Amino acid sequence: MTPENLTGPVCVHAEAPVWSPSWGGVRWVDGEAADLVTLRDDGIHRLHLDDDYAAFVRPRASGGFAAFGTRTLHLSDSADGPAAPALRFDLGSARFNDGTVDPQGRLLAGSMATDDAGAVGRVIRLTAELEQREVLSGVEVSNGIGFAPDGDLAYYVDTTTGGVDVFDVIDGELTGRRRFVGIPDDQGMPDGLTVAADGSVWVALWNGWAVHGYSPEGALIARIPLPVPQVSACAFGGDDLGTLFITTSAQGLDRDHGTEAGSLFAVRPGVRGLPVVPFAG
Repeated sequence: MTPENLTGPVCVHAEAPVWSPSWGGVRWVDGEAADLVTLRDDGIHRLHLDDDYAAFVRPRASGGFAAFGTRTLHLSDSADGPAAPALRFDLGSARFNDGTVDPQGRLLAGSMATDDAGAVGRVIRLTAELEQREVLSGVEVSNGIGFAPDGDLAYYVDTTTGGVDVFDVIDGELTGRRRFVGIPDDQGMPDGLTVAADGSVWVALWNGWAVHGYSPEGALIARIPLPVPQVSACAFGGDDLGTLFITTSAQGLDRDHGTEAGSLFAVRPGVRGLPVVPFAG
């Protein structure tokens, strides 16, 4: 499988792609630019958040979108904005990084340490009424979160642990955390992930030049090589949900790195994804 470069290096730190018919294509963030970037049939569109950073974005069931900045939730009633700050969080020496929406329509927002602060990140769950609850703590770099097709398992990455963990989901709660798959250091560090309709788990590998696909039992079933070292996240999309969109990053690379880092890539891995769950708020 050879991914196609769809955009060229239009971002510095492209992250957290998500496909939604509500905004007509695939949308992702350009982190330090605090921009939401959308690729539609008519080209690339940018929307700036009033923030220092853009962590991730999800559609809302009522229309519009929910986007997390450094320590703020931004809400919009329209797919194309503008967005307004709705809730600010005290994260201490951490900022938001990646997240998702659970099968009940609640936001799960992960955070990561800043300035080498250590395991001060956490995962916060947010209801439609914007009531918040901490569901994980002691996290260093919270990244991918995804749910199995029947919602009974949740997959999770704290990048510094060197692998993907899995939880049982019982009455909407995450329990029984255990290792799903470990990733050797020479294969990169796990970053964003997505789950396909057949239950396979697809993981972007930071400094690994690839995306890995794993069976529900944790066996490596596919390796998708990228011409970029820092592969940040992936998500299924397209009209048939059969395209895997892959974000890449030039964050921290030398000016003369000579790669296509910051581009959005796409590939057809032979499986289909799950429809995105919108935030109920």
